[in-house]
Amino acid sequence: MLLTDDTFSRFSLWMRERTGVHLPPSKKPLLMQRLGKRLRARSLDSYEDYFEVLRQQEEEQERQIAVDLLTTHETSFFREPAHFAWLESLLQDWPAGTPLSLWCAAASTGEEVWSLAMTLADNLSGQTAWQVLASDVSLACLEQARRGHYALERCGGIGQERLRRHCLKGVEKQAGSMLIGKALRQRVLFRCINLDQPLPPIGPFRVIFMRNVLIYFDPATKNKVVRQATAQLASGGFLVVSHSESLYGLQEELKLVAPGVYRKP
Repeated sequence: MLLTDDTFSRFSLWMRERTGVHLPPSKKPLLMQRLGKRLRARSLDSYEDYFEVLRQQEEEQERQIAVDLLTTHETSFFREPAHFAWLESLLQDWPAGTPLSLWCAAASTGEEVWSLAMTLADNLSGQTAWQVLASDVSLACLEQARRGHYALERCGGIGQERLRRHCLKGVEKQAGSMLIGKALRQRVLFRCINLDQPLPPIGPFRVIFMRNVLIYFDPATKNKVVRQATAQLASGGFLVVSHSESLYGLQEELKLVAPGVYRKP
C-alpha cells in the first residue's frame, strides 16, 4: 500500500498537534513501516482509511497505539555514561538530609529511569530523602518501565555489582531476565506527560534529565519545551540534555556547566 504525500502530511500534522513530535518527509518510510501493521490488524485498504479511523471519537485507544508506534524509544541502561559520572560527583557533595527530587522527562521503557534511581541510591546517605518522577507520552512504554522487568541481555550497562544490589535475577520460567528491586520501585512515580502541552504542577526539581527528546521537535516546540522545563527547576537546579543536543538560543537563563548540563541561577 502506498502512502501519498498529502496523507503523510496529515499524519505529520496530527502527530505535531498531539505530541509535539515533528515528522519530516524523510520519516515517510518509517511511518509506512510502523503503521502498516495497524492497517492489516484493522483490515483497512489504505493509510487514508486508517487516518480517518484515528479521527473517530471512540478510537482513543487506537490513537494511543499510533502514538506509541510513531514515537522513538531507543534507550539503554547508563546510556551516555559521562552524565551519570557528573550526577555522581554532584551527589557526593549533596548535603545530608536535604531532599532531592529528580524528573526523568523522557522515560521511554525505563532503562534511564532505573539507571538514575540506582545512581541516587548508591550515592546518597540513608538520611536523605529522594524521589524520581518518570514521564513519557507513551502509555505502553510507561507500563513497561513501571514493571521494571528486562531481559538480562539488555542489562550489560548496569554492571554485576549493581545487578546484585538492586535487581532480582529471574529463575525457572523467568530465567534470563531480571526485575528491579522493590526498594527502588517504591522511589519512582510514573505519569503520562506530553511535553508539548502545559505541564501539571509537578516541580520543583533539583535535577531534570530530558535527554534525546529535543531532536524530535521543531525549533518553536523546542523553545516551548525547554521554557516549561526550566520553570519546573528549583533555583540552582540542573537540566541535562543529550550530548548531541544544545540549548543555544533557546534559554538564556540557563548556564552551561558541563557537556549537556545546564544550571538555573
